[in-house]
Amino acid sequence: MKAKTRGAAQMILAMMISGTVGWPVLVLGQPPATVVFWRCAFGSMAMLATCAALGQLKQGAINRRQLAFAILGGIALVLNWTLLFAAYAHASIAVATVTYHVQPFMLVALGALLFGEKLTINQLGWLVLAFAGMVLMVTGRQSGGDSGDYLLGVALALGAALMYAIAAAIVKQLAALPPQLIVLIQLTVGALAMAPFAGLAHLPAEPTDWLLLATIGLVHTGVMSTLLYGAIQKIPTSLVGTLSFIYPAVAIVVDWAVFGHRLSLLQLLGTLAILGAAAGMMFNKRPFTHRPGPLINGSRTRHRDAENK
Repeated sequence: MKAKTRGAAQMILAMMISGTVGWPVLVLGQPPATVVFWRCAFGSMAMLATCAALGQLKQGAINRRQLAFAILGGIALVLNWTLLFAAYAHASIAVATVTYHVQPFMLVALGALLFGEKLTINQLGWLVLAFAGMVLMVTGRQSGGDSGDYLLGVALALGAALMYAIAAAIVKQLAALPPQLIVLIQLTVGALAMAPFAGLAHLPAEPTDWLLLATIGLVHTGVMSTLLYGAIQKIPTSLVGTLSFIYPAVAIVVDWAVFGHRLSLLQLLGTLAILGAAAGMMFNKRPFTHRPGPLINGSRTRHRDAENK
């Protein structure tokens, strides 16, 4: 199996797992910082065992520069989770997750600006359509409820999107490291960073709470993050952004099936616009009639240089 195909399969599975995380988070009813701490704690224990079994804990396996990037990525990652989990309580899982997926715009832009990846006219067209869909999601809230609370949930989701884009961009700098080792470092950093805010003096009392926390830590974190980071290292940033839209599709189904939250007409139209844009990018369809060309990343300069030689 080719590396790109394997990476795409890993990304799809990671996004399907991610789409269900809101379910146990809301059932738990714990503060976001508490859930994120235990997510990191359980996840780091699983990844420690995995890295040890794979022989990835040898001395010299990581240099100082890579360690610094991994730590920064861990901080961005836990901020991403904390903001997103907080957004669930103010909006709904579906609204927060779909709004959160403005992050592919940020990720593609970072890929063009930092890594020299091409952003074509076609891609820009689909991203504009997806952005319009996000605007419909923001403005088309369900009837009833507090408008200010809803907008706070949207703002939290947008903040989480920015943190995710930063974390994913940092992972691109760690292509030489095994994804399991990256996840282990980031989860360890996350557990240490969130411990003061986790309310450890008042531990969950019910066995089901511990089961849900362990599931979030082991499955939604250890397994999912390994798949995600392995995919990011194998496929272009634009494809990472495109396949990320599987996540909100699964989250919408979960929110409707489990919690009975239905999207309003505008929200549904916004969702269709976002997912339609993702499909357009995935199958390389053209929203415009003229020939696509590189738009951002200085590739025009490189083309001119090649022509002058």
